[in-house]
Amino acid sequence: MAQVPQTFFDALAVRTWCSLSLRALGRAREEIDAINVYPVADGDTGTNLYLTLESAATAVEAVFAGYETGRAEPSLGDAARAMAHGALIGARGNSGTILAQLLRGMAQVLAEAGECSAADESSAASRADGPGLRLALRRAADSARQAVAHPVEGTVLTVASAAADAAEEAGDDCRTVARAAYEGARAALAATPDQLGVLRRAGVVDAGGRGLVTVLGALVEAVTGEAVRETAGGVSGARSAGPAESAGPAGSAGHGAGAAGRSAGTAGHGAGSAGAGATGDGTEPACPTEPACQDEDEDGGDRGQAGGPAFEVIYLLEADDAAVARLRARLDALGDSLVVVGGDGLWNVHVHVDDAGAAVEAGVEAGRPYRIRITHFGHGEPHPGRERPSRAPAQRAVVAVVPGEGLAGLYGEAGATTVLARPGEPPASGELVQAVRRAHAREVVLLPNDAELRHTAAAAAEQVRTEGIRVALIPTRSAVQGIAALAVHEPRRRFDEDVVQMTAAAGATRYAEVVVAERRSWTTAGICQAGDVLGLIDGDVAVIGTDVTATARTVLDRMLQSGGELVTLVVGDEAPETVAAHLEARVRESYLAVDTMVYHGGRQGALLLIGVE
Repeated sequence: MAQVPQTFFDALAVRTWCSLSLRALGRAREEIDAINVYPVADGDTGTNLYLTLESAATAVEAVFAGYETGRAEPSLGDAARAMAHGALIGARGNSGTILAQLLRGMAQVLAEAGECSAADESSAASRADGPGLRLALRRAADSARQAVAHPVEGTVLTVASAAADAAEEAGDDCRTVARAAYEGARAALAATPDQLGVLRRAGVVDAGGRGLVTVLGALVEAVTGEAVRETAGGVSGARSAGPAESAGPAGSAGHGAGAAGRSAGTAGHGAGSAGAGATGDGTEPACPTEPACQDEDEDGGDRGQAGGPAFEVIYLLEADDAAVARLRARLDALGDSLVVVGGDGLWNVHVHVDDAGAAVEAGVEAGRPYRIRITHFGHGEPHPGRERPSRAPAQRAVVAVVPGEGLAGLYGEAGATTVLARPGEPPASGELVQAVRRAHAREVVLLPNDAELRHTAAAAAEQVRTEGIRVALIPTRSAVQGIAALAVHEPRRRFDEDVVQMTAAAGATRYAEVVVAERRSWTTAGICQAGDVLGLIDGDVAVIGTDVTATARTVLDRMLQSGGELVTLVVGDEAPETVAAHLEARVRESYLAVDTMVYHGGRQGALLLIGVE
């Protein structure tokens, strides 16, 4: 994407900035991971920042894709809000959550500026000027700091504040504001070892701050068209870093082991203000002691690796503000490293505790928790890209995207590594890359199980091939096709033969789903109304009905008209309890020699998935 200098900030600038930031973080990810020593040296800050920004960039691209060629582009508000929303729902780890809060603070100001400029008859488009960008940087830094109960200096919060301070001294041109913010952030980053003893002892700068400097460097390029000069190499002494915007590892300091500090998962939807009662150190889990820990506490206050809480608990929560306020107080008493972010009814909860069940129960009392992830610090999964050296890579593995917890369990029992895809929240390529690394095999078969994920999966496969992993992508379009492929998977066959057999099994499986229409629309079967039951066969609407069981029966009959040997039914949580039994009886009575398998899919989006082999 070509960049041209401009004196204002509009929707295209947001798009360009996201694209350039993603590219820059992709280049710097491993280096940032390597210098991640505070508060837990688990080496994932760069990866978490990359995944967060990838989600933001994807959301912005989706907004632009919604405008037809020749029509007006999105407004600045549309693009900025999409960026913030994407970052929140895709935030990974505490560092990614802080980045999402920074982008959210900027988006609030940019959207307001864009609306004001669009309302001004003298303005040709929705845009923000230099003062608007300056105010956005200040709002970003302040909102991120307010979201942390006990901010620690020498972290990304310090770098963000310095960027905003420097921007306030700049002129009224977007280019000078961006450059000033970048240079202010670089200087603050170089000083982080003087503020945080663990950084000084390791001879590195703060990893989260390093990531923010990278993002601000992309901002400079977006508004000036000129790439900033990156400093390569490591930092052998914190004070020798100078304004080093790029600090590398010093010995093994940046490669601390252990499963502590897993990523904090996705942050909540909504554009409300971030949870201001969150606790933490500014980038990562909370420092349990006050200022003294900044210089003296080796592990930065995260007790998960040595004598601290045994579990990390993460979940998304649907709840109102009052319930979340009570939840914060209860979780704060149960453990530490508490981070609660979100708004408008959806929140991301992250806490370290000894009693994981109590943390989940607290969420149940507050609202409806889901996407619950519990990691034991002593026995958690190895960090992506940093597998346990004692475990030799397996020869072959299967990685699959699945739409619900029930199918995740089924695939897991069959030996597959799974990536959970929630309705409306498809995984990004970075998540698939992580899953392939987690599978820890020389050869990997990738099952996207969704036609819309084929390009995402292809991008992930291409990336891990550069790491020496042999990957084959089978273009499964439904989880039932993935089940068929997994059923014939045989690791002892030659890789090519195994892929051919799995591909053939998937291709021989017709797939269907039964869903409820969300709005009135045209379909291949006619006009449907909101609330109608739709039966889709091989991706196209084939039946429009009013009753789930009757529609499912019609879909199944049509599929079996052309023959079949095995029917697979995956029943979602919201489907009628009797639908599976009714369809099993239908097959048994009307289709001789056809077997039926029934699985529980959980919250999978569709009421029912049907496969016919």
